[in-house]
Amino acid sequence: MCASAFAAEGLSPIAASSEFQKYAMRLRESALQKVQPDVVSGAQRSGFNRYPWRTRIVTTVFWVGEHPTVNNPVPNYKSSWDTRWAQNFGGYDNPDPTQRANFVPKKFVPRQNPFYVALPYNDVTRGTTKPEARKAIPWFKQAFVRPGKSVCKGRWIAIRYRNRIAYAQWEDCGPFRTDHWQYVFGNDRPKPNLNQGAGLDVSPAVRDYLGMPNKDVCDWKFVEARDVPPGPWTKHGDNNTFVLQKRGENLFLVDRNNAYGAKR
Repeated sequence: MCASAFAAEGLSPIAASSEFQKYAMRLRESALQKVQPDVVSGAQRSGFNRYPWRTRIVTTVFWVGEHPTVNNPVPNYKSSWDTRWAQNFGGYDNPDPTQRANFVPKKFVPRQNPFYVALPYNDVTRGTTKPEARKAIPWFKQAFVRPGKSVCKGRWIAIRYRNRIAYAQWEDCGPFRTDHWQYVFGNDRPKPNLNQGAGLDVSPAVRDYLGMPNKDVCDWKFVEARDVPPGPWTKHGDNNTFVLQKRGENLFLVDRNNAYGAKR
């Protein structure tokens, strides 16, 4: 709309000129926004609803370096995808709240993202990719590199507890199972187990951010990295998509623990 058009609507020349300047500034700002590169922010969440929420899932807490117990017979010195998990993490992720500050252990700064989870599926076994993975995993085609290379490790998920949402990376498999793709990617509910049918394990950092006890009911869903808002989950870790971005990596590459892969 030109200044003469504003005048034609009955505005004085001065008012018309003022309105035209405001209109021109709005056009300029709109044009600048269109050419700006993509950034990660809380506002950029157009793909947040791509994946459905898994609701009312019994959720338990686990941690790097956890010793075996009756309800957790497998020690967490290693994960399903990292035989040196505790060493690569940087130490024992002490779950004792008195030994933690700012969502990390007081004794060291983790070398990997302290916001991590486990889900009961592993897409690789004995050095090769499981046959159902290609059809079951929504992002398989974009993320696949070679047989035996997980396309699940490092993926981001959102965890909702009451009125709070935390974000974390998928770094291990469990609770109890590593084969339940019908639940992780489908419509099944978690199967019965020693922890009241728990279907999600979360780290102490996730627990502390959400303000939940060591066992409760949560909702969770997969999210794309570009839909993860800034937060304490974006600050630490050589496997953290956002830390890698600050080092010059492209955030919008396929979400994997090392952030390398084919473009979307």
